Amino acid sequence: MAENLLDIIIVGGASAGLTSALYAARQNLKTLVVTKDIGGQALLTDHIENFPGYEPIGGFELMSKFEEQAKSFGAQFVYDEVISITEKKERCFTVRTPNAEYETCALVLAFGKTPRDLGVPGEEKLKGKGVSYCAICDGPLFRKRVVAVSGSGDPAIDAATLLSGLTEKVHLVHSGEKLFGDDRTLVDLKKKPNVEFVPSSRIVEIFGERNVTAVLVENTGNKERKEIRVDGLFVEMGYVAKTEFVSDLVRLNSRNEIEVDANCATSHPGIFAAGDVTNVPFKQAVVSAGQGAIAALSAYNYIQRLRGGSLVRADWKVKR
Repeated sequence: MAENLLDIIIVGGASAGLTSALYAARQNLKTLVVTKDIGGQALLTDHIENFPGYEPIGGFELMSKFEEQAKSFGAQFVYDEVISITEKKERCFTVRTPNAEYETCALVLAFGKTPRDLGVPGEEKLKGKGVSYCAICDGPLFRKRVVAVSGSGDPAIDAATLLSGLTEKVHLVHSGEKLFGDDRTLVDLKKKPNVEFVPSSRIVEIFGERNVTAVLVENTGNKERKEIRVDGLFVEMGYVAKTEFVSDLVRLNSRNEIEVDANCATSHPGIFAAGDVTNVPFKQAVVSAGQGAIAALSAYNYIQRLRGGSLVRADWKVKR
């Protein structure tokens, strides 16, 4: 038997989802957040410098503040994983987890994207301790230090280009003999005196106790190995949008991201999306938070239309 009908369910508990919860609860919507954890990718760093109003702050601390604020307005939380979403005839949705099911009038999908891991020894232990998946987020923490970038294509090229202007040296490790990507950017990168290309190679182990101290690199041809001393490793292999469980409900793009319009509405009435899981190109916490607010207010207006109520026109609840 499903729980009592909710106004809105938000799937995901990071910057986008928590902001959605805050804005939905402030509009007196019966709000439930279903998430495996609080913080998402923000938990991978303990030093965020580019979120307005906080400089610096750890990812866990910032996301905890988001959670507390959402709860203060009445948002409820269930720490579980959504395994399916189905639509009911009465213009509502059933959200199922391994432990329960819930019914709601509107949905905000804000479960983010998952960075591809290297899958090598030392990676899990040193995440957030020198192993990073976001050069834009964490690059400034490694000013005048030595780092490695592991990846391919434009993500690796863009990361190395950014880091070359911040760090003492960048070791760019890529599996192919040649690195392919945006031609102009690659030409400029090859001119950087502090960037060393490590072709036909892959990182097979990451060393360090409290922080990254070195990586072990293996040549994919002759299998020779060498250790490179670094202070940080940026894994830039792209991100995966795990959206298969909603692919029959909403339109996805070629990268499996959920397509949204300016109001964060998806192709399906009543379903909204926000944050890294959407097709908005800038994957930053502040961008996700902004989308989360838009999605929640759009969901509120959707519910009000169903009920014949007045719409919200401004954050401070001026309605007409």
